[in-house]
Amino acid sequence: MPEPTRTAPLFTVTADTLVAVDFGPRGRERPPGPYRRLFAVPGARAFTLGNLLARLPMGMFSLSAVMMIAGSRGSYALAGAVTATGLAATGLVAPWIARLVDRHGQARIAVPATAVAVLGSLALLLCVHYDAPAWTFFASYAATATTPNTGGMSRARWAHLLGDDERALHTANSFEQAADELCFMLGPVLAAFLCGTFFPEAGTLAGAVLLLTGVLLFAAQRSTEPPVRRRSPAGSPLRAPGMPPLLAVCLAAGAVFGSTEVVTIAFADAQGHRSAAGVALGLQAAGSCAAGLLFGALGPAGPVGRPLTWCVAAMTALLTLPLLAASLTGSLPLLALALLIAGMATAPTMVTTMTLVQRHTPQGRLNEGMTLAVTGLLGGIACGSATGGWLVDHLSPTAAYGAPVTAAALALLLSLGTRTPNSDSRQMR
Repeated sequence: MPEPTRTAPLFTVTADTLVAVDFGPRGRERPPGPYRRLFAVPGARAFTLGNLLARLPMGMFSLSAVMMIAGSRGSYALAGAVTATGLAATGLVAPWIARLVDRHGQARIAVPATAVAVLGSLALLLCVHYDAPAWTFFASYAATATTPNTGGMSRARWAHLLGDDERALHTANSFEQAADELCFMLGPVLAAFLCGTFFPEAGTLAGAVLLLTGVLLFAAQRSTEPPVRRRSPAGSPLRAPGMPPLLAVCLAAGAVFGSTEVVTIAFADAQGHRSAAGVALGLQAAGSCAAGLLFGALGPAGPVGRPLTWCVAAMTALLTLPLLAASLTGSLPLLALALLIAGMATAPTMVTTMTLVQRHTPQGRLNEGMTLAVTGLLGGIACGSATGGWLVDHLSPTAAYGAPVTAAALALLLSLGTRTPNSDSRQMR
């Protein structure tokens, strides 16, 4: 029979010396960090791995399509029109797919929806390769709009698993935003490498394989899937109190991202280093990713509505740095550094926005609510890209950096209209 563990000191005598031996624990164990506690949740690592694989192609498809179509037809205008059509189709179809996910379950809807999207990508690949008529490009790429919002489904799983643990949910949302930034930072780099190193269709093909593999792995984790509420009495998230101003903030924030991307490419091209634009934008995403992870480790600070206003205010202030770097120095390295710093306000802003979206979304409609927020971002990106391009053509790339600052200031004004619902009226999850 083993002896009981000693916790009190043991005293003994050797010759003329009294010896005390302490068998107690050597100091206190360091408590696990917030991310270690987060991924200690059963099943969390498995569905996160599948979700990351499925999310990486989101940063690959657009650039891959542009390189593939422009390389085949020699027309960036055609390539841009095709990708814009896919973006518009996604804005219409994505909320409908998310509504079906809420009603029938993630696995039942996400897998067939992904299969349709993958077939659309493969059809585009074949149409380009075999020099099909241009209208087939639009039809094929529009089919990719059925791609499910994997980021929203992952956030819905965290909300289901973590319940009312506000700190853990804040950490989970911060991790998901950092993952978004990482995927949109690595995706274009991977797409450019594949298309440039192997063959023009390689990026689209690899993205389709990653998307299907990731969604299948994600959907297979049934133990963490949120329960289905087939007949939710709640109305549309669009009509939920507080949602319209939040979606307006998403629209303005998307305009920040879209205009920054286009203007940065134009600025680098004017400097004779167009390929360096990807590095500069990658640094912006890296700053956002690092800030998102730190924001999640620190935990929430007070009511969510107030941090949203402060986060958007910080984003507005920091976005003046690229404008100053471009106008005062004209230096691309200094602009890249300014974008790195400015990106640090992006993730905290989006984490806080998504947390508010979760709180305002009616029960049983969480995927739809978050997909509406993503749709708002996509719409803003399209508007911001068009505005930034117009300013570049009619003014200059330097002056066009005023577009993201203006969009951020508009988001700041809109954020003043958001509010945090009372604890007794929360409709999250």
